[in-house]
Amino acid sequence: MTRNDLILYGGILAITLVVVLYLIYWRKEKKELSAPQNPASGGNSLNLKLQAYERLVLLAERIALPSLITRVPPGDLDIRQMQAVLIDQIKNEFDYNLSQQIYVSPQAWHAVSNLKEQNIFIINQVSQTLPPDAKGMELSMRLIELINADPKVSLHPVVLEALNFEAKKLL
Repeated sequence: MTRNDLILYGGILAITLVVVLYLIYWRKEKKELSAPQNPASGGNSLNLKLQAYERLVLLAERIALPSLITRVPPGDLDIRQMQAVLIDQIKNEFDYNLSQQIYVSPQAWHAVSNLKEQNIFIINQVSQTLPPDAKGMELSMRLIELINADPKVSLHPVVLEALNFEAKKLL
């Protein structure tokens, strides 16, 4: 084997090595680009955050007292049963959406938590003003009267405004 043959074979080997390394690198890059994005890496995080804000807006709407009262018919329930059902509905809706706090700002989550607590507080306070033998319908009517008499009693509009503001900052 001559010196020229060694240089030729060495050159071919070097070129082959470069091509193989390039293909490995290129394939890795292509695989990373086509792989689903990890939410923590930012690929899908904007969509997840926006969906979380949408879910929290829906939660706020569902636990708003007028909405809640229309969804829970009092039927033959007495005041304590109606009180328990309304509070259970709020807690269940809230618990169902607990995971959304991962994707939203602490202020947005705090606003939703405050809405939940305030609505439970209002239900408890209004039910204490009624006689123990009152019907669930009376509790429902008093809650609606309270909200209609002073819309500022409820945090609902403020929470919706805060959630909308936070979501729009993402866009």
